[in-house]
Amino acid sequence: GWGQHGPLATTAGHDINYIALAGVLAHLGRADEKPTPPINLVGDFGGGGMLLAFGVVCAMLEAQRSGSGQVVDAALVDGSALLMTMMWGFKAMGIWSDERGTNMLDTAAHFYDTYECADGEFVSIGSIEPQFYLQLLEHTGLQQAYADRGAELPSQMDRARWPELKGRLEEIFRTRTRDEWCQVMEGTDICFAPVLSMEEATRHPHNVQRKTLVEVAGITQPAPAPRFDRTPAQIQRPPAHTG
Repeated sequence: GWGQHGPLATTAGHDINYIALAGVLAHLGRADEKPTPPINLVGDFGGGGMLLAFGVVCAMLEAQRSGSGQVVDAALVDGSALLMTMMWGFKAMGIWSDERGTNMLDTAAHFYDTYECADGEFVSIGSIEPQFYLQLLEHTGLQQAYADRGAELPSQMDRARWPELKGRLEEIFRTRTRDEWCQVMEGTDICFAPVLSMEEATRHPHNVQRKTLVEVAGITQPAPAPRFDRTPAQIQRPPAHTG
């Protein structure tokens, strides 16, 4: 968790603590709300397990060249911090604020967020690029709504108008159910997807066709990833017991 050395190396901790110290948790959540842990995906699995696997493969490749082995210090704190590299770059550019929920990718922007539908379900929108944003305007009727009022649609990147535009989209998305919005937006380049539960994800046509989720011995679980075209991975046996 904390790494092989340092003042905290020998103390206990969990995912929530590691991502907190790494400068990640403070940025997860909406404005004026407390930080929200992303289950334990960032520390345990992203910054921990995946980077450990990456480190082991890198060490094996290096050992083939050098003939020597080495310790792979895959601390969850380090890995979680590394996953924030892009945000550190944005911060250096002056386009990322330490204030939670005020940036383009952390729910401040109207074109990158989730929206509640008429049936209480949610959809996700990620229309960052101008060509995708234009499709969002077209399929939601947002631009036309402003035109009907004799008003000019604010610029996409006018941060001062983001709350206003988000309010308008919230009203629009509540006019149809999630399935109805899927009929309108799936298959377009809006950058759209319904927000599905684990169980719902097993039934979505895209996941079904790709066999993203599989059943082994009566237990539904994710299929191996990433995929290799020459040496495809397979689940060879069930676990000793559920979980």
